[in-house]
Formats: sequence, structure tokens, C-alpha cells
Amino acid sequence: MTTFQFVLEVDGIEMASFRKCSGVESETETIEYKEATKEGKMIIRKVPGAMKWSDITLERRIDESTALWEWRKQVEDGDVDSARRNGSIVIKDSMKAEVGRWDFDRGWVSKWTGAELDAGSNEIATEKVVITHEGLRRSK
Repeated sequence: MTTFQFVLEVDGIEMASFRKCSGVESETETIEYKEATKEGKMIIRKVPGAMKWSDITLERRIDESTALWEWRKQVEDGDVDSARRNGSIVIKDSMKAEVGRWDFDRGWVSKWTGAELDAGSNEIATEKVVITHEGLRRSK
């Protein structure tokens, strides 16, 4: 597959499609501690610690939709609890069939970046959002 579409679903509703998506990752912190063997040799043991997830960054062409801006505005207005939503990053192939899905928990828009406006440029105006969340799992 060479052609993909990345879609953001929030509370089961398709909110927007994107041209770039990054930060779909999880990590387990590593805790190190020293321990002496029976022979008295010092070794370092490594055990899993807390789980943490990267923020998801999405970039798309600006259009008439203000849904992402309104979601961000909830946070700016101090209504973070209402802004927290469950969602998914969905990958679709060129026939719009779903080929992958990552679900996130209690996400909210922590950053919105508008386009660099330059009348002499041939660049497409884009917006970028960063979604901070509390968990990520692959469901397809």
C-alpha cells in the first residue's frame, strides 16, 4: 500500500483527515537498581516502571471546518474536563478501507498551530494540533 489517509475520530465521529501524523507511541520507563550477587559482585537490575505515551501531532490542510479550533478553545476557556475525549487515529487505504486503528483515552488539544501566511508562497495553508492523552492502544 502506498496511499494512505489518516483520520481523527473523536467519540466515534470522524472529525478530520490529516496528511501527517506522529507521536503514536508508548513507552515503559525503566527502573534500575543495584544488587549484589551471592559472590559479592555488583550488578544492575532493570525492571519495568510506569507506562507513558507521547503526544499525538496531526497536520492537515486548512479548510472551512472549525472543529479542531473549537476543541482547543474549550481548553483555553478553562473547561479541560469537558475537552477530554476518547478518540482514534485511523489509517485508511486508497479505497478508504480501514487498515489500522489506535485508540487514545481522555485526549485534549494541548496546542494548535495555524499556517504561516505568505501571499508569495505556493505552499498549502496547514494547521497542526497536538493531542495530549492518558493512554494508547492498537485495536486493529
